[in-house]
Amino acid sequence: MSIKSEYLKLFVTATEKAAYGAYKFIGKNDKIAADQAAVDNMRNEFNKIDMDGKIVIGEGEMDEAPMLFIGERVGTKRGQKIDLAVDPLEGTNFVAKNLPNSFSVLAASEKDNLFFAPDTYMEKIAIGSNLPNNLVDLDNSVEKNISLLADAKNTTPDKLTVCILERPRHDKIISSLKKMNVNLKLISDGDVSGVIYIVDKKSPVDMYIGIGGGPEGVLAAAALSCYGGQMQTRLVLDKNESIRAKEMGINDLKKKYNIKDMIKDDVMFCATAITNGDLAEGIKDQKEFYEATTIALHKDGKVNTLLKNKHKK
Repeated sequence: MSIKSEYLKLFVTATEKAAYGAYKFIGKNDKIAADQAAVDNMRNEFNKIDMDGKIVIGEGEMDEAPMLFIGERVGTKRGQKIDLAVDPLEGTNFVAKNLPNSFSVLAASEKDNLFFAPDTYMEKIAIGSNLPNNLVDLDNSVEKNISLLADAKNTTPDKLTVCILERPRHDKIISSLKKMNVNLKLISDGDVSGVIYIVDKKSPVDMYIGIGGGPEGVLAAAALSCYGGQMQTRLVLDKNESIRAKEMGINDLKKKYNIKDMIKDDVMFCATAITNGDLAEGIKDQKEFYEATTIALHKDGKVNTLLKNKHKK
């Protein structure tokens, strides 16, 4: 079932207000305060919306409130039953240190249509649209996936660009990519926007690969579901996380998930830039108002737009 189109504008306002909350802490080296301000503003907007909302992907469990926690109910309890995945501040370090590419992000779907991902790590590989289905696979070698993508794009590996988090756990992957003369876009944080690079027309990125956050993986899948990209993921679980995942109803701990597994039907996605970045301009603060730039997507509504909105302070 589709989400009513009027919700998109309300969700855009929620991420824009959250982004402005975090914006006030740019460069102040206080990522906790920035995150809290984004959360408070997002929650406040959610609770104005006529919806029966539930946070299915948030920041921890109930005992970690006042963050928007998994299982938290939001909205007026009137209206459509909606599941929400939220990251009120993706890129806490970017805001704290005044670096580019921080966002306030959410995805929304009808009840029970978002993957209930535990807050663990997740293997990810993603490519853009208009490519053969199931072209790449997490169980392939890096070399095979690059060769398959190069062939599908009728090009050579040295003409491809891969985005990956710059982490020690990725040293082997990065080494393999360098041996193939693949171009690298190394990022220090923010792997939701890292995945979106592959479908952004201004970006040279052809593939995203590596291990990042599970919740961020579902948010990225929501965006790609609207853009028509491909993504495959697999949870990375230690012993305690495996127990937790089974309690959440995940029986096959080694299952590979594609977008249709994570996003079962219609979905909306909003990402408002806080600091300037590759995908959008950050918050612009004027005397009596501020301007926000938001990537707004609605799968069934066929909405794919970059919005600029002004809000009174």
